[in-house]
Amino acid sequence: MSQQPAPQPDAQTTAKADDQGLDIVARTSGQLVRRRFVRHRGALAGTVLLVGVVLLAFTSIGYGPVPGWWSLSARSPSPGGVVDGGAPTLDLIPWLDGDGLAWGAHPFGQDNIGIDYFALTMRGTQISLIIAFVVGIVSTIVGTAIGAVAGYYRGWLDAVLMRVTDVAIIMPVLLVAAVLGRRFGGLGIWVLALALGLLVWTQLARLLRGEFLGLREKEFVESAKASGASDLRIITKHILPNTLGVIIVSATLTIAVAILLEAAISFLGFGVRPPDTSLGRLIIDNQSSFSTRPWLFRLQGIFIVLIALSVSFIGDGLRDAYDPKQNRVRN
Repeated sequence: MSQQPAPQPDAQTTAKADDQGLDIVARTSGQLVRRRFVRHRGALAGTVLLVGVVLLAFTSIGYGPVPGWWSLSARSPSPGGVVDGGAPTLDLIPWLDGDGLAWGAHPFGQDNIGIDYFALTMRGTQISLIIAFVVGIVSTIVGTAIGAVAGYYRGWLDAVLMRVTDVAIIMPVLLVAAVLGRRFGGLGIWVLALALGLLVWTQLARLLRGEFLGLREKEFVESAKASGASDLRIITKHILPNTLGVIIVSATLTIAVAILLEAAISFLGFGVRPPDTSLGRLIIDNQSSFSTRPWLFRLQGIFIVLIALSVSFIGDGLRDAYDPKQNRVRN
C-alpha cells in the first residue's frame, strides 16, 4: 500500500506561522513585561490614578521656583479671609440643587485662619509623595546591597548580615519610625525620608538573598567566573539583571507602605514639622474640628488611600508581569 503524501501548507499558512514565530522571537523580556503590565487592568488604572495625583499636586500650586495654576497660597491666609465658616465651595452633586457644577473660590474649604485648604492639601500631598518615593529608593538600595552580598558570598558574611536583618525585622516599625521622626523630623523632609528608608529594607534583603543563592549556581555565573570576571561584575552584570522583577515589585510596595507610615507618624506628631505639612500632619493639626468641620479630614484621608491603593495596584501588576507563572494576564 502506497503512502499518501502529507498535505503541504499553502503560502498564506506558512507566512502566518512565520510571522507568529518572528513575533515571538522579536519580543524581548522587557517587551513581554510591558505587554503583560499594560493588559493588567488594575495596574493600568493605578498608574493613571497615581500620575493624575502627582500632576495635580505639583502643577496646581507649583514647586520651588516653578509657579502653579492655583492662585492661592498654602502658607498665608486668603485675601478675603474666612468665607462661610471655611466650608468647601465645591459642589459635586449639581442635580440635587439645580445650580450646576460649582468649583468656587475654595473648593476644599479653608482652615480656621483662612488658608485655602486645596492649596494646603496639594502641599501635603507633595511632601507625602516625596517622602514615600525617597523611602522607596533608599530602602531599595540598602536592601539590594545587603541581599546581594549575603546571597553571593554566603559564609560568615551571610550569617552576620542576616542576623542584622533579623534584629531589624523584629523591631516594631511604627515605634522606631516615631523615634526617628522625633529625632530627624525637624531637620527637613529629606533627612526624615532617609531615616525612614534605612528602616524598611529588610523584606527586600531577604527576598534578594534567596534569589542570589539560586542564581549563583547557574551555568552562566560559572562561565563568567571561568572567564576571569570579577565578583563585582558578576553581581552587577550577570546576576542582578535577573532579579529586577523582585527589586521593582518590592520598591513599589515599599512606597505604598511609606505613604501610610509617614501619615501615621505625622499624625502622632513625630513626622513633618511646621511650617511645612503633609497629609498626616494636616489631619492632626485639625483634629479638634473633627465634629464641626469634617472636610478638614475627609479629603486628606481620601488622598492617602488613593495614593496607597494606586501604588499597590501598580506593584500587583508588576508582580504579575515579571512572574511567568502568572496566568491572569495573557502574553
